[in-house]
Amino acid sequence: MSTVTTLRIAPLSADEALALFGPGDRYLRRVREVLGVSIVFREGALLIEGPGVAVEKAREVIDQLRGVLVAQGSLTDESVKQILRIAPEVAIGDSSPINLFEKARSIRPRTKGQERYVAAIREHDLTFCSGPAGCGKTYLAVAMALNALRSDQVRKIVLVRPAVEAGEKIGFLPGDLLAKVNPFLRPLLDAMNDMLPFEAVRRYMEGDVVEIVPLAFMRGRTLNETFVILDEAQNTTVTQMKMFLTRMGEGSKIVVTGDATQSDLPPDATSGLADALRRLREIEGIAMVTLTGADIVRHRLVREIVQAYESPQQRGSQGPK
Repeated sequence: MSTVTTLRIAPLSADEALALFGPGDRYLRRVREVLGVSIVFREGALLIEGPGVAVEKAREVIDQLRGVLVAQGSLTDESVKQILRIAPEVAIGDSSPINLFEKARSIRPRTKGQERYVAAIREHDLTFCSGPAGCGKTYLAVAMALNALRSDQVRKIVLVRPAVEAGEKIGFLPGDLLAKVNPFLRPLLDAMNDMLPFEAVRRYMEGDVVEIVPLAFMRGRTLNETFVILDEAQNTTVTQMKMFLTRMGEGSKIVVTGDATQSDLPPDATSGLADALRRLREIEGIAMVTLTGADIVRHRLVREIVQAYESPQQRGSQGPK
């Protein structure tokens, strides 16, 4: 566990603090999230608290922001983003928490693999994560999406999932669009409801701040300043994956999750996730994280069940048809 360090930066006038923090403390929240530190203004000074390496990097960022203030007289969203983009990232092992800005609640990666996953999302605009059930790939993606929304890094969240598991076309399911896709998007919504009060989630959905969309409805869209999560991506075709990835607009982040070893597609269809992991591996700026059974954080039995199905004796046997 990292040692907590406290650093005091002074002097700082109330006007300078107001300009530094931004409208509604927007810039301050971004610094807190990117570097995983606590920053408060008290008695004319900034108090920064967190892991030692993160505190030092926060000091460097604050110094750069103050320099921009002196040179230009004000800060902008773009100048803050640029400074944070080039700021050195917190080292893996600090286990920087994901702040949800909800009654001081935060979520912390629980394994080294999860730490790499969260760091990849922070550092990249497009992240692929493949891993078995229970390793937190969907849950952590939702936490990072909520953090990005509540720290004003994005304007909305879009949750996407291919509707193929039930073996039915979505048009034949009863109800409106929300009712039709609810069974498929339920894991994403369950994660969100676990992190925020039900009323907050309902307000986001009614205000179109959180949107749930079946993959087939993504064609033709361009998503700017949006955090997009594609879950169960092993059930996409190659064409669907290409269509989805090319929806990315300016200021957006995309996280693609799934288990590349499992697919509900027809036997003769190539999984879009497996194809993308192979095809896009050499493109700079794309992160690919693989989680394993060691990262499973559900009930102890889940890890053992996954191991049993992955054992050499079981791989070649599917049981009775």
